[in-house]
Amino acid sequence: MSVQIKVPSMMCQACVNAISTEIKANLPEAKIAADLESKMVTVDANASKAAIAEMIAAAGHETEN
Repeated sequence: MSVQIKVPSMMCQACVNAISTEIKANLPEAKIAADLESKMVTVDANASKAAIAEMIAAAGHETEN
């Protein structure tokens, strides 16, 4: 299942790395793509949008619906 989440606080590659590291810690099989220009993170994993949003929050970033 692929989930797209807008992360307005994602500004640089370090932000992408922090988000990716947090998601991978919880979902090692996840495929993650981030677009800094649109501030969208796409996660292909067996997890709900809410669960992924919580992981992004744990990495110190806010999400939008």
